[in-house]
Amino acid sequence: MVGAKGKALRSRDHARVADIVLNTSRADQVEVAVETADIYLTRFANSEIHQNTGEHTTEVVVRSVFGQKVGVASTTSLDRGAVEETVRRAEDIAKLQPENPGFPGLPGPAEYGAADGYCEETAACSPEQRAAGVAEICGLAVKNGLVASGSFSTAAREAMVANSRGLLAEMRFTRANLLTVAMSTTGSGYGEQFSVCVGDIDPRQVAEEAVEGCLADAEPGDVEPGEYEAIFEEYAVADMIQMLAYMGLGALAFQEGRSFMSGNIGQKITGGNITIWDDGLDPAGVPLPFDVEGVPKQKVVLIEGGVARGVVYDSYTAAREGKQSTGHAISPLPSAGPFAVNLFMAGGDSSLEEMIAATKRGIYVKRLHYTNPVHPVKSLLTGMTRDGTFLVENGRIVRPVKNLRFTESILGALGSAELVSRETKLLPLYSLGGVRAPAVKVKRFTFTGVTEY
Repeated sequence: MVGAKGKALRSRDHARVADIVLNTSRADQVEVAVETADIYLTRFANSEIHQNTGEHTTEVVVRSVFGQKVGVASTTSLDRGAVEETVRRAEDIAKLQPENPGFPGLPGPAEYGAADGYCEETAACSPEQRAAGVAEICGLAVKNGLVASGSFSTAAREAMVANSRGLLAEMRFTRANLLTVAMSTTGSGYGEQFSVCVGDIDPRQVAEEAVEGCLADAEPGDVEPGEYEAIFEEYAVADMIQMLAYMGLGALAFQEGRSFMSGNIGQKITGGNITIWDDGLDPAGVPLPFDVEGVPKQKVVLIEGGVARGVVYDSYTAAREGKQSTGHAISPLPSAGPFAVNLFMAGGDSSLEEMIAATKRGIYVKRLHYTNPVHPVKSLLTGMTRDGTFLVENGRIVRPVKNLRFTESILGALGSAELVSRETKLLPLYSLGGVRAPAVKVKRFTFTGVTEY
């Protein structure tokens, strides 16, 4: 547990590190980013806790600039000697680099929007509190003859970016995530909740979702692969959206012509009921006011009413087009490119029950597994269904089916979207941020193969 006094001391540590870097640097420009974190994890398997860990992590990243030569070095120590040595290494690396004509210089001072992504209850969450949540899940699973596995994690982080041009950005934020898979000998079910505040997570709801899903998934049968109507729960849609971000919602892929957005700005690329945007200040997500360069995050509309509108930028990619960064750098290295990490998809006016009722013959999908890009320009994705796949006939779920494999265009599927749910669910986006997604029913989705389970 980290108290208020500990937090104040760490903030002073950040300021001390910034002073060391700014005062000892010999570079034309220098930047320092510091992040400290307290990360706690309770894991469980076979319906009992088997691991409880806690760690404090530190990272200091220095970016030194001579003209247009850039060097980056890092350390995990806040000690003066280690910080000074990191400054020297960054400078030595910069001097060995070729000139980078695309480097626009470090960003200057900026104003930051309000983004409260911190919850004291999450920062103070105890192992006993996490264990109580896990007990709720395991108890319900055992009561129903099932086995539960999963994890309950909480984290509190502080970050600071400062540079020699006068930029200073500071924030603190928290995350809490509870997930579980309930299993029988023939089926499985899944439940997950994610939030800035651990108090928003209801272990009983997570348990009931997973257990009820597993019981419904008992004795799955075969179904022929082929093209079906398909209903995707929020978990599956969130996976699709984050894969879109990975494949082509950043400016680097867009500029290099390897994004599905390349050459399509202003063109219709999905159904008219699909709108996707990124907003680091929206409290309905996981707010972050600035990126790793200290640039304020801007709201970016990516797809609006099915029409491609734009991509996210960092300072490197923005300079290529004479634009301003939208605050989406995830690394001081230009090779990383910008990334959309606070994603939202607009809800519609339907419900899962209405989607099922509107389906003549289709597949209901709880979530996706082992998804990988096949062809980014075509937004082709491959993967499998998982933890609840069902056959729908004449407006009702008739039976569970074995997991299905697929290779399909995400934009192609969303291009046939018929119904979008009113309710949306917040889920983690890799380890970077979050995505809030609705459930979606599409007219056409191609399942290419079946599994044995």
